Amino acid sequence: MPFLAQGSVVTLGNFDGVHLGHQAVLRQAAGQAQRLNLPLVVLIFEPLPREFFSPEAPVARLTRLRERVAFMQALSCVDFLVLLPFNKALAELSALEFIQKILVNALGVRQCVIGDDFRFGRGRQGDFALLRAWGARHDFSVEAADTWLHEGERVSSTRIRAHLAERDVGGAARLLGRPFTLCGRVVHGDKRGRLLGFATANVALQRRLSPLRGVFVVALHLPDGTRHAGVANIGTRPTVAGTDARLEVHLFDFNQEVYGRMVRVEFLHALRDEQKFNSLADLTAQITCDAAAARGWLALNHPLNYPLNQPIGGA
Repeated sequence: MPFLAQGSVVTLGNFDGVHLGHQAVLRQAAGQAQRLNLPLVVLIFEPLPREFFSPEAPVARLTRLRERVAFMQALSCVDFLVLLPFNKALAELSALEFIQKILVNALGVRQCVIGDDFRFGRGRQGDFALLRAWGARHDFSVEAADTWLHEGERVSSTRIRAHLAERDVGGAARLLGRPFTLCGRVVHGDKRGRLLGFATANVALQRRLSPLRGVFVVALHLPDGTRHAGVANIGTRPTVAGTDARLEVHLFDFNQEVYGRMVRVEFLHALRDEQKFNSLADLTAQITCDAAAARGWLALNHPLNYPLNQPIGGA
């Protein structure tokens, strides 16, 4: 017997970013679920299939798992979110086995909403046409998810990563439908920023590859709903021979203790690329300039009291 004996409407994919295109797919599927009086099931994978097949080439993820879950919860249209571990056993399922074991036997699919370019099953042998043909034989229908365009640009995780690679956080925000954010817990660093006169909150990225690098005007959100402006560097800190990517946020006019808290850092405006300086004195001078530029931009472009509008993803 299926997990959902009454049947379900299913949509599936990576949903990295939960961007405007993903939101349109979820609304489309939710509309079908409401029409059929069935629950909406969203099926996602962890790790992402590309990460499983090519571990040496990590994906610059837009969202960690907990962020994907939080953003979907915020949409209030998903009845069940099912996480499938993408492992060797799943990768070896044929396309027909995937349909029968996962969609039919486990989820009782009555209607499936997917992109017409979606591929699944061993060797990516399954596609939209196969799923539709199999559905006609097993009493479920398949509907193509609408392609979402924003100002003439196709919305996709790939396009958003391209914007971020160019530090175009505005372009990324247009396709996401919200500012780009990174979430993580504040951890102890090497305290070097404090010695330079710019104390920082070090946010653990917990990702192999960041989609962003450089210096940005940011807003840091705490779990209590407060928002604090600042300037952030994300990168390897070449001036001090760093190797691991870090997110270091210097907050303006802020003296609270935030170690151990889960925070969300919102990227508002790019200032410059990360660079190596000849000395710590040169680095300090540049940070001073960055902080002044950030304050100036905020004064002209962004009020400091706008409401918290996106989930952090849990403490």
